[in-house]
Amino acid sequence: MSLCKHQSLVLLPDRGNRLRCRYCHLTIKTEELEEDYCPECFEAQGAKNYDFEEIVEEDSGAVRYSCEECGLIITVK
Repeated sequence: MSLCKHQSLVLLPDRGNRLRCRYCHLTIKTEELEEDYCPECFEAQGAKNYDFEEIVEEDSGAVRYSCEECGLIITVK
């Protein structure tokens, strides 16, 4: 058990909709995708893979915080 009292919390943003590469399984936000191809596949293999599946997360109403001192993620519903 950690001795951290979690006194320095940071609100984490919603994850929003994401895309997952069907080849390397990189998960990335739609707005972070600068090109139409997977940046991980391109960097690792030089391949421009354009095949993604959309991951839509349901709004659970939960709020997530991260402790700046120990990194613990706290979910509050």
